[in-house]
Amino acid sequence: NCLTSLFIEKTPNLSPQFLEAIKNKLGKIPTPEKIFYYAYAIFHSPTYRSRYAEFLKIDFPRLPLTSNQNLFNALANKGEALVNLHLMKSDLLNNLITTYQEIGDHQITEVTYNSELQRVYINKQNYFTDIPQHIWEFKIGGYQVLDKWLKDRKNAKRKLSNEEIINYQKNYINSSWLHNVVHWSDNQ
Repeated sequence: NCLTSLFIEKTPNLSPQFLEAIKNKLGKIPTPEKIFYYAYAIFHSPTYRSRYAEFLKIDFPRLPLTSNQNLFNALANKGEALVNLHLMKSDLLNNLITTYQEIGDHQITEVTYNSELQRVYINKQNYFTDIPQHIWEFKIGGYQVLDKWLKDRKNAKRKLSNEEIINYQKNYINSSWLHNVVHWSDNQ
């Protein structure tokens, strides 16, 4: 089938000039996937985003290249982990860290955080436990991730399904891991 083969064969979209530049830095050309994962890690770095904030408002991001092969590999590995988390394919998502206290229905009537108890309440009775404040406050693109996810459903006047409860717990793992990875990549 001609249509199917479009999705089997991969063609890298990297210019010869870019490939030459990365070869000059690293002494070899990494696989296109490794380059993508490296870029993914860099572009998720808060230091990169703040350093180039003004430039990013007016142009496409520029990818700084390293000549340190170990750093390149470490960032590519972290970038790959982030991609798998964002696509919800990571094995890390199989071990839920938080719990959900079920009493009554799962209607979201309020979204509040209790820092002392490390709980996120969705109504007077139901809540998620074991959510540290720094993860609750973690933002991506100006949005507080865990808060926004719940408030979007609250505004839609939805009850959480069992699948959504698990998805929220996986989003917590995603946010926690992303928080750690972006701070790790900044310290490299």
